[in-house]
Amino acid sequence: MWQAHHVKDLLEELGHSVTLLGMTTQGDQILDRSLSKVGGKGLFVKELEVALEEGRANLAVHSLKDVPMDLPLGFDLACVMTREDPRDAWVSARYASLNDLPQGAVVGTSSLRRTVLLRALRPDLKIEPLRGNLDTRLRKLDEGQYDGIVLAAAGLKRLGLGERIRHIFETTEMLPAAGQGALGIEVRSAHPEVAQALAPLADATTWLAVTAERAVSRTMGGSCSMPLAAHATWREGVLHLQAAWGDPLGAPVLLRAEGALTLDRDDPQAQSLARALGESVAAQLQAQGAA
Repeated sequence: MWQAHHVKDLLEELGHSVTLLGMTTQGDQILDRSLSKVGGKGLFVKELEVALEEGRANLAVHSLKDVPMDLPLGFDLACVMTREDPRDAWVSARYASLNDLPQGAVVGTSSLRRTVLLRALRPDLKIEPLRGNLDTRLRKLDEGQYDGIVLAAAGLKRLGLGERIRHIFETTEMLPAAGQGALGIEVRSAHPEVAQALAPLADATTWLAVTAERAVSRTMGGSCSMPLAAHATWREGVLHLQAAWGDPLGAPVLLRAEGALTLDRDDPQAQSLARALGESVAAQLQAQGAA
C-alpha cells in the first residue's frame, strides 16, 4: 500500500486523477509455508493481473523482485522507477552484526537466496523460516523466536522503520536479489495511453540495471525456488553485473560470476544489450555447475 500511495501521489502531481483498489493476494494469505513450496513470488502478482484483465484497474504497482521474469501475454512492464537501497539489512535486538552472533544462533529468513549467502558467511548458524509482513516478522524477532533476521533495507526505510536496522550488508557480503529495491508498474499491452502516462516516472538507469539482473534469473529459470542473487551497478558509463548461486541443501559454497558492458543509456538497443549481459553472466554460472 505504501508503494501504491507513492505512485498515486506522483501521478496526481502530474495532473492525473488516481483511485486505489486495495487487494490482498495469495502471497499475503499463505504464511505457514515458504514461497518456494507454494508457487513462488508470483503469488503476490496474480490477483492484481486479474484486476487489470477485468478492467477494474489500469495499472499495478509491484516490488520488482516479486514480478515473474516472463509476464503473461497481453501484459507489459511499463515503468521501472528509481531504486531505493537494494541491499539486505540485519535486524536484531541483541547483536549488532552477523559476526557478533554466537555459534549455532538462530537467524530468520524464508529466502533461499539469503539462506545460501548466510550459510557461506556463517555455516554454523541455524537458518529458520520467517514469513509475514514486516510488522509480523519484527514481532516474531521481538518475541525471541530468532536471534536476528534479514530483511530488505528498502522495505524498512519506506515504512519508516529504518531505526530497526543494525547493519546493512554490503553487496560483497550479501548480493541482492534481481530487482530488489525497485518498483515496477504493470499494465495491459492494449492500453498504451497508460504506459505513456507513466513515462515520466521511469528511471532509465534503474531500468537497465534490473533488466540485466532479471535476464540472469530468466536464463537460469529463476523463481523463489532458485537460490540466486543478481545485482547490477553503474560506474562511469559502464554497467557492472554480479551474480551468485548456491545449493541450500549442499555444501555452503557459492558459485559467482560477473560481467561488464559500456552502455549508452539512450541507445535504442540498450535494453537488448543489458539482457545479453545478464544472459552471459548466467551462462558463466551454468558452466560452473549451477542448476
